[in-house]
Amino acid sequence: MSDTYQEWASRVPGAVLWTSSPDPGGPGRPVLPDGCMDLIWSEGRLFVAGPDTLAHHTGVDRGRRFAGIRFAPGTAPAYLGVPAHELRDRRVELTDLWRGVDARRLTERIDAAVDPAAELEAAAVRIAGAAPPPDPLLAHVVAALDAGRSVRETAEAAGLNARALHRRSLAAFGYGPKTLARVLRLQRALALARAGVPFAETAARAGFTDQAHLARDVRDLTGLTLTRLV
Repeated sequence: MSDTYQEWASRVPGAVLWTSSPDPGGPGRPVLPDGCMDLIWSEGRLFVAGPDTLAHHTGVDRGRRFAGIRFAPGTAPAYLGVPAHELRDRRVELTDLWRGVDARRLTERIDAAVDPAAELEAAAVRIAGAAPPPDPLLAHVVAALDAGRSVRETAEAAGLNARALHRRSLAAFGYGPKTLARVLRLQRALALARAGVPFAETAARAGFTDQAHLARDVRDLTGLTLTRLV
């Protein structure tokens, strides 16, 4: 048996809803850095997965059901009311971020739902609707970096100096723009490689110097080889 994982577009703009039922005896699916933050339910728990700088392995929770909503980069801090850098590389119970009674009631409601993923999404829609909208400038920053623009070019296009862009990136994404660019480049490379593009061509199209550079970055960020990930 292998992990059962599904994802689909959420009613929260730019977000993805997903479910997972890991196989207790399987090798597991590493969670790779992607610039996002997730609100995750798992059988009596409701917690936030902060932005990762390295692959995260979920072995201790294998065998449990999960449902999560993955917010687009830069949006979760506005919805949840906490700067992203405070949650970097962490999994934090929602009771530690919100009033305990509110978080517990929400967890109980999702626990009791026939479809926990749908109830989680409904909660996320309410949370997003009640929060100030994310700064639209952040979406432009993500788009520019994901298109391979340099940090300098991205800052200039956003009308910011490098220091201001770094400060706003820490709060929105959990790390500076250079790290975000590296994470987005990794995701571009994985998408190409999984689509069957040869690794050398993947490296060139994703913005790496060469295939060796791609291999080093993949291993640094995930602890695995590109072949293993694909």
